[in-house]
Amino acid sequence: MDATTAPSTDAPASGHPDGGARPRVMVLFGGRSGEHAISCATAGGVLRALDRDRYDVVAVGITPDGQWVLADDDPARWVIEDGRLPRVEDTATRVLLPQGTVERDVQVVESGRLARTLGVVDVVFPLLHGPFGEDGTLQGLLELADVRYVGSGVLASAVGMDKHMMKLVLAGSGLRVGPFRVLPAGAGPDAATLDALVADLGLPLFVKPARAGSSLGITRVDRRDQLEEAVAEARRHDPKVVVETALVGREVECGVLGGRDGAPARASLPGEVVVTDDRHTFYDFEAKYLDEAGVTLSCPADLPEDVTDRVREVAVRAFDAVGCEGLARVDVFVTPDDEVVVNEINTMPGFTPYSMYPRMWEATGMSYPELVDELVGLALARPTGLR
Repeated sequence: MDATTAPSTDAPASGHPDGGARPRVMVLFGGRSGEHAISCATAGGVLRALDRDRYDVVAVGITPDGQWVLADDDPARWVIEDGRLPRVEDTATRVLLPQGTVERDVQVVESGRLARTLGVVDVVFPLLHGPFGEDGTLQGLLELADVRYVGSGVLASAVGMDKHMMKLVLAGSGLRVGPFRVLPAGAGPDAATLDALVADLGLPLFVKPARAGSSLGITRVDRRDQLEEAVAEARRHDPKVVVETALVGREVECGVLGGRDGAPARASLPGEVVVTDDRHTFYDFEAKYLDEAGVTLSCPADLPEDVTDRVREVAVRAFDAVGCEGLARVDVFVTPDDEVVVNEINTMPGFTPYSMYPRMWEATGMSYPELVDELVGLALARPTGLR
């Protein structure tokens, strides 16, 4: 299938109340992580893109404290506007997944009592970022409920979320990653440990929570006296911390889309992130979501053809090494000598219409609605369980 052709979405008939056979898609978003608002913004884009004549759409939000509730399916409700970050509020309408393979209906509970059923959900489109959504926990819950879902399974999601495990898997598969060290959960680190990090990795460094995204908790460290505070900031998001050498090179991203029916995964044209505002020393949270004027997203990236080919090849290799399915964005550095070094893989990348992942696919020939449709088709064609 080429990049401009939308797949068929043949699937078991849903439990649509009017008896129709449109697949029912649950768009699931929000969640307990620090990326709650970004997840909501992503949901707005997907809700707008889903063809309501083709799919029966149900919007379900997860509040910051973990309650699953029926949510407004109006895309305008979930945009980031004038610096306001959207948030799932508790509507007191609890949504319950099936508990096994016999009773298939998704239920709605109000005031502790069953209010109604939503019928069978054919596929969940999980748009949660970070812990308790992108890290394999939600994927395990959906596997237990025997509900198909968009994106990677339990293991790939967990590996992709943990920068430590991810780098071990990528390096073990023969891909080049930058030098790094891990500070495990616990007290400290003491001054001697921090001195050793600088001696081993040099300066500048990047200090990151091991299991967070959207650049939350990341600090660029240019001096030794900044390191302790940077570790403390990272630990506000995760007790385990990864410390990386600051690589010199161009920051390039590449989208990967999982094949179906035995077809291999394929890569988009790459894009490049260029931070143009001196207030941002790297592509941080504010630069990503709140300061569009301070960042240039070049897509496709202006790279020599052979380098573009290698970036795409490395992206697919990383996708396969982690065992991803559906979608992922692979972030790399292209060094001054044109080597491709993998920075990380994101199994649920930013997915608003303006995010780099859909923009790279648009440059490759696939529109945002076509991309959403293909991902739903991939999920409908894939069984749950071992595969």
